[in-house]
Amino acid sequence: MGREDDLGHGDIEAALAARRELGARYDAELVDGFAERIERAVERRAAERSELQQRRTAAVAGAGGRQLALGIISLVACIPITIVLGLNGELLALLVALAAIVSVNFAHAWQSRRD
Repeated sequence: MGREDDLGHGDIEAALAARRELGARYDAELVDGFAERIERAVERRAAERSELQQRRTAAVAGAGGRQLALGIISLVACIPITIVLGLNGELLALLVALAAIVSVNFAHAWQSRRD
């Protein structure tokens, strides 16, 4: 629907001006037309809210599967990193690698919640 369905202060003033010009015999038509525009505006806003809610629900549902996959991949990657760096005594490098893996998982989870 276009901008012609938007209701504003000017629309109310125009309806009142038309009523003054046309007289009381056209009240029903003016009211019906204005009520129809109000109904269209309410329906449009309800549809927009519904669409937004559906997109949010779909994004959250999709994020769960991606988060699970990322968690599994992170665990699989963590095992050889821990073995190689842990056995070589590279404690600082091991901590940096683990912090990076945790940071990636946290960032993905945070981004998925904001959708």
